[in-house]
Amino acid sequence: MLGLSAAIYAIGMCVFILSLVDSAGGREWLPVLGILGSAGSWLGGTIHSLIIRDKVFDRSESPNDHAVAYAQHRRELRQQARELVQRDPALARELRIGRPDLPRQYDDGGLVDINHAPVDVIAGLPGMTTELAERVVEARTNVGSFISAEDVSIAVDLPPQLTAELLELTIYLP
Repeated sequence: MLGLSAAIYAIGMCVFILSLVDSAGGREWLPVLGILGSAGSWLGGTIHSLIIRDKVFDRSESPNDHAVAYAQHRRELRQQARELVQRDPALARELRIGRPDLPRQYDDGGLVDINHAPVDVIAGLPGMTTELAERVVEARTNVGSFISAEDVSIAVDLPPQLTAELLELTIYLP
């Protein structure tokens, strides 16, 4: 369809150019045909662009679509980082997955390693307070490392609603 449209526009422009070149040849109808070809290409192109503009400039997105897409992207990054932690914990530590307090190049989607992150990073998790984070670090020092969000919740006696938040945003590197 686009190829056919381009061919029709090209023919119209060729007729217009021919009329300019051969205007001294004594054919009075050729300039009129050239003007019609030029006007037809202009008008046809305008109408055609109005018809296809929705396909080219998709305006169906709501203002929140970008935010939702970004959140889904972050969730995918967290999932990829978790898979890497399961496959190769040493590489995960080297990439500093779950350690937003350290300089790093790997984007883990916002994960926090409860077994190694400092109090202020743990306190930054949704629903956590500085007091709860200090209790987590104290329990981590006494118990050793945690293996899951449930383990942290039980050891520190966290409010039950925090376990779901911890499941989404935390990892537990040995």
